[in-house]
Amino acid sequence: MGNAVAENVLGTAGTIFWCIQLIPQIIRNYKVKNCEGLPPLMMFLWAASGIPFAIYFFASDGSIPLRIQPQLFTLFCTVSWAQTLYYPPYNLPRRRMWIYIVGFVIIGIALEVGFILWLRPVYRHGTHWPLLIIGIIASILLAVGLVPPYFELAKRQGRVVGINFVFLFMDSMGALLSMLSIIVGTFDIMSMVLYAIVLAMEIGIATSHAIWYFRMGKRIIKEEKAAAKLQEESKECPSESDPSDDVVVEQDVISTKEELA
Repeated sequence: MGNAVAENVLGTAGTIFWCIQLIPQIIRNYKVKNCEGLPPLMMFLWAASGIPFAIYFFASDGSIPLRIQPQLFTLFCTVSWAQTLYYPPYNLPRRRMWIYIVGFVIIGIALEVGFILWLRPVYRHGTHWPLLIIGIIASILLAVGLVPPYFELAKRQGRVVGINFVFLFMDSMGALLSMLSIIVGTFDIMSMVLYAIVLAMEIGIATSHAIWYFRMGKRIIKEEKAAAKLQEESKECPSESDPSDDVVVEQDVISTKEELA
């Protein structure tokens, strides 16, 4: 009885984290209006992974939270993906960005409806392997989505740029709590491997930034802040010789000469 309660509590907590973990990242993208360092491929693969996850949980008659979670996850991933396309450094035209997003949503809905209507009766009749393949595809897409950030780390000597650490922490907590729910409850090797891969790769991202910070980050961040402060001061305090003043003086001299002539 105790294990069942612990499994439900940990599983629910993990599901909640994996429903809302991208909200801090979306807010950060909107405020900064720059997605440098956040790979669009990562957000696309995560959004795509939510489709087979939704098919899996709907067709296998999963609980209501398990059905809702991939829908919210796909929604927030799609929003973040749109931001990475629209904001710098990619700066896609708004029309082109909407074509990608709307096309993805239409295809995703069609796949979900089609596969759920097809595979639910198959699953209920005792044939489980088609849904198992769907679940494996979803897990692979989710795990592979964490590969592109490592290319961004390699470009910047291990520095994390563009990825919100609150989002990273919440996502890691979702994986950790889900792992613990499996350990204390019904053990599922496929889910355990997925959660372990996600947790390990996200810890790797955070560790890479920590190593960069202690090696050279303090000096670089201090220099960047000093440069930003100097730039702000130069904007607030215009130079003593304003070009517009020179133009006015020249016009006065010309008009004076004309009067004397």
